[in-house]
Amino acid sequence: MAQTPRSLILDLYGDYLRYVGPEVRLTPLTTLLAEFGVTSATARVTMSRLRREGWFTTRRIGRETAYTLSQEMLEVLEDGRQRIFAPPTVGWDGGWTMVIYQLTESERHDRERLRKALSWHGFGPLTTSTWLAPGDRREEATTLTQDFARDRIHILQCSSGGIEADRDLARRCWDLDELAASYSEFITENRSLTARAASLEGADALRARTELIATFRHFPFLDPRLPEELRPDDWPGVEAHEIFRTAHADMAEAAEEHVAAVVGAPVEAPRPESDGALRPSGARSS
Repeated sequence: MAQTPRSLILDLYGDYLRYVGPEVRLTPLTTLLAEFGVTSATARVTMSRLRREGWFTTRRIGRETAYTLSQEMLEVLEDGRQRIFAPPTVGWDGGWTMVIYQLTESERHDRERLRKALSWHGFGPLTTSTWLAPGDRREEATTLTQDFARDRIHILQCSSGGIEADRDLARRCWDLDELAASYSEFITENRSLTARAASLEGADALRARTELIATFRHFPFLDPRLPEELRPDDWPGVEAHEIFRTAHADMAEAAEEHVAAVVGAPVEAPRPESDGALRPSGARSS
């Protein structure tokens, strides 16, 4: 899977560079990007552009530039990591949270911003202005919509006539067939990786692990993480998630050691627990 320099930088910071300290110098960063075929000139131009967009702040250290992630980008990366590693949903109370909004055509920007936020948090469109998510998500929905006029948005908890009606709602809100096909494609392309992941070393481990997360990290944008009761039979998302977590973990030590050698500082990234929680590397489960 070909990645843009921007997406590579996002993945390198998401998995490694934000865990080596508050700042990273440009020289080791360009060295890492070169291992993916990104030239030094392209790396410099891209980092400069991302600084202007607010991803980073910089300071000079002699003739070198050091980059520090903005607080906003740190929060974006952490939120993304939590969602990527979240395990399949277990248990459901049989209810739904419904968000109904009334935003006019002249408020298109706000409308698109709200839709994007709802989609990212697992809500699906039953109609253009009515979105659903399984379970009691009223508190979360209230937080998502707090920047909009309260009299234009209504948040309700509701239930249907039974499990078949619930499954029909799920099929209407999300294209589960297309999502299942995407998961099946991921499984086909990456199942063999689990057998050899632990044997990869150095730059090979870094490239394979970065490509793995690049192909998997779009799923949180697409998958509402439905409870088992609402998923189609033989749902491939569970196997895809397990393949991702297993291969990602098996390549962690080699990839992190390689990045640490290039940057000159240890990578103290958290390790996902079996329940999806993240703990610092080296910490023990209780």
